[in-house]
Amino acid sequence: MSKGPHGLRRILRRGGPAVLEEIHVAPQAGAPMHRVDKVEVGGSGLAGDRYATGQGYWRATDACPVTLIRAEDLERIQRRTGLSLGLGEHRRNLVVRGLRGRDLEAGRLRIGTALFALQGARPPCGHLEQLTEPGMARALRGHSGVCLGVLQPGEIGPGDVVKVEG
Repeated sequence: MSKGPHGLRRILRRGGPAVLEEIHVAPQAGAPMHRVDKVEVGGSGLAGDRYATGQGYWRATDACPVTLIRAEDLERIQRRTGLSLGLGEHRRNLVVRGLRGRDLEAGRLRIGTALFALQGARPPCGHLEQLTEPGMARALRGHSGVCLGVLQPGEIGPGDVVKVEG
């Protein structure tokens, strides 16, 4: 995990900071993902999202309040497979541009006024295939994002800078 000012410089890409590009929520398991402009982050996740309200699809030992995926991974997958990954088809809450993969291994991320704990890789689930097109889970395997726990509630929105904190 990158730490300190030198580590932060390593996450900067193309001359700019990492940025939150999109936020997606779904009110219940199986419901379409909806893109939102701003959202309140509570201790159990994003306001209006299935996981924050206990309406998501998961096992008790597998709960994840917020999910994050890199925009660069989505673009690479779409080019390679031709699958549609727009409109939240990836079923992840946050899409971020500018973080390197190794920056998502441990530590904390500050987005807007919220603080998140990186809790590890979030593999695609088999349920994903039932909600999207065939091949989606396989395409996302190895690049399907991470789980975030909420350390400090707040508000987030597209355009917010994403800062790696030690």
